[in-house]
Amino acid sequence: MSTAGCIEKIFPRTLSHSVAADLFSERGNREAFEKEPEKFAEFLRENFPYPSAMAFLADLAAVEYACWSVEHMERQFSRPAHGAVINPLLRIVLVNNDVTPFFSEGKTLPAPGEVEPYEGFVLVWKGPESGRLYVEKADEEMLLALKFLSEEEPCLRGHELKVVNQAIDYCAREGVVLKAPYLVSRARQGLPEGENIPKRYATASVFTLQWHITNACDLHCRHCYDREKRSPLTAEEGFRIIDDFDRFCRDMNVRGHICFSGGNPFMSPHFYRLYEAAAEKGFGLSLLGNPVSEEELQCVIDISTPEYFQVSLEGLEAHNDFIRGEGFYRRVMDFLALLKKKQLPSAVMLTLTKANIDQVLPLADILREKTDYFTFNRLSQVGEGASLSLPECGRFRSFLDSYTRAARTNPVAGFKDNLFNILREQEGVSPFGGCTGFGCGAAFNFVALLPDGEVHACRKFPSPIGNILESDFGTIYESPEAKRYRMGPEPCKECRLRTVCGGCMAVVHGMGLDPFRDKDPYCFIDGQ
Repeated sequence: MSTAGCIEKIFPRTLSHSVAADLFSERGNREAFEKEPEKFAEFLRENFPYPSAMAFLADLAAVEYACWSVEHMERQFSRPAHGAVINPLLRIVLVNNDVTPFFSEGKTLPAPGEVEPYEGFVLVWKGPESGRLYVEKADEEMLLALKFLSEEEPCLRGHELKVVNQAIDYCAREGVVLKAPYLVSRARQGLPEGENIPKRYATASVFTLQWHITNACDLHCRHCYDREKRSPLTAEEGFRIIDDFDRFCRDMNVRGHICFSGGNPFMSPHFYRLYEAAAEKGFGLSLLGNPVSEEELQCVIDISTPEYFQVSLEGLEAHNDFIRGEGFYRRVMDFLALLKKKQLPSAVMLTLTKANIDQVLPLADILREKTDYFTFNRLSQVGEGASLSLPECGRFRSFLDSYTRAARTNPVAGFKDNLFNILREQEGVSPFGGCTGFGCGAAFNFVALLPDGEVHACRKFPSPIGNILESDFGTIYESPEAKRYRMGPEPCKECRLRTVCGGCMAVVHGMGLDPFRDKDPYCFIDGQ
């Protein structure tokens, strides 16, 4: 690329400083710099060696040249079929001073001595989607991802691999790295997308396997949806499942997350071995179960700290213990204190019924300083939960209003029910991700694996889509049964909120309706 007559265009900020301009006029060689503009920074560095007050001019010139070269590069963005690559329109500049602020619009150059020292790297790149030029200091995650991707045969496992994958995901969002397109995508699969919904809700970068490794449980809750005696998998079958899930996630270009659950997952004789095998793959990990001892919790942390540990409460103490067993409320409160002591994020889930709807907000207040996150699911009237009742539709609608108001001042009150997005639309507030981050994510970015190998679209109601002992995750995911659950209820297909809603198919089923033909009876969009 020709640079003739371009010196002032390449270095407008540097040459706007009188010291640099005077030096260039007196001792510079325009013809030489026209041919090799990259040497201008070296020229300034020789005349203003670090740490002199004017040394920042050399760093400024080096970054300006990187900007110009990126803007004039003829290379095209090309995403890989799998994995990730460094953005070809990226330049890395080693500097001794923080000159990034002077690439902000309207920022004037400083007087000598006003520039902050910064011994590190500045990244200059063009965004793959926006085409915009970015100039930023490289943070630790950026450097980690770039180092990993620049190595010919990196070999990481376990926690290190997880950290690197998270760094790559972060860099991909910033545009420093180009990742293969995520294939867990509503657009790619021809699924309903709704209207005016942010595109981030149509494509998932993480796929979650909720693995119920055992139905054995130390409780007998009155709303339990599955007390069947299912034959548990062997440890060897579990290892093969982890390998297959890893292949599936790689094929779909997503990061895998395994939520170990049950029953009580700690009651499986293979739990620790399977948890460790999943950690070795670099999966995100979480736990959904009952309180355990400090020793049991520490065993998990020693393998790999989970992203969170979720427990359940069904209301205030008397009602909770009526549903889950005497003394359970205190057990949970003590366990939340233990999780806080271990600095392990906690979540509390409540199953919403007619009997406890008035206890949700008082419980949320109690949990304000005790957990990191609290939310609820509506009761699925299956299994033993068929003997309990849901609140009336009108009562539920007013409850959503009250919960929304309370959540404004309660930092732990979270949103999960998809129908909150109807309220948010009415209030002119942008939508949230709904139940699984993508509305109803049944068989989309989420599946449930039962102890005997059955794979279900959603754990809260019978929704079988295959058996992992007879097939693999890829085949099950592409099965007609899975696609049917992904498509969701027929009445929701044309809904403008479909991407972040779809109601709750488990509620529909539990009320004796057809989850494919009937929409959520609690839906109140457009006043319905």
